[in-house]
Amino acid sequence: MPHVTRYNVMPIPAVAEHEESFEAGPVRVGVEYRLLTDAIAAATELEGAEGETRGQTTELDDRGVALHVYAEQDGEEREFLRFDCFLEDPHYHYVSWRDKANEMIHLDPVADGDPLAWALDRIRTRLPQMLTRAGAADVAARVDLAAVEEALPRITQAAFRARYDHADDDVILSGALGGGA
Repeated sequence: MPHVTRYNVMPIPAVAEHEESFEAGPVRVGVEYRLLTDAIAAATELEGAEGETRGQTTELDDRGVALHVYAEQDGEEREFLRFDCFLEDPHYHYVSWRDKANEMIHLDPVADGDPLAWALDRIRTRLPQMLTRAGAADVAARVDLAAVEEALPRITQAAFRARYDHADDDVILSGALGGGA
C-alpha cells in the first residue's frame, strides 16, 4: 500500500505520567499530550519492527494529543492503535506486536477535518475493523461497543482538555526524556 509507511521500529511509547486512561470493556484508551522532538527520538530505545524505513529522526518538532488504544493479547497489555493528532503532521499507527509491524498513515486535515475529532469518530465507528487491520482480530472480537460508547464522552473531554490545558512543554519534555514529571 503506497499510502502506508512501514517503520522498522515500533512507536515511541506513551509517557505514563502524562497519560489519562479510560477503560472501555476489554480495551483501554489513553489520552496524552505529546511532544515529538529530536531529543525525544534520540533518547528513546525502540524495539525493532519489520519495515522499510527508520523514519524521520531529525528536525522533529511537533505536538498534539495522542490517543492510544490498548488491550491484552498473549498475556500482555499492548498498544494496537495510536492516533497522533499533531499540529503539523497528524497521522495514525497500526501496531502489530505479533508481526512486529508499525505502520503509519498520514491524515489530510483539509479532507478529514480536525484530526482529533476524526480520531474520536474512528474509535466510535471503526474500532473493531481497525484492531483487525492492526493484527488483533482476537482483540476486535472482544470489543464491547456499548462500553466504548459509554466511555467516549469522558475520553473526548480529556482529549480536548489535553489539547487546550496541557502541562507546559518543559514538563512534557522532561517526562518523555525519563526525567519524570
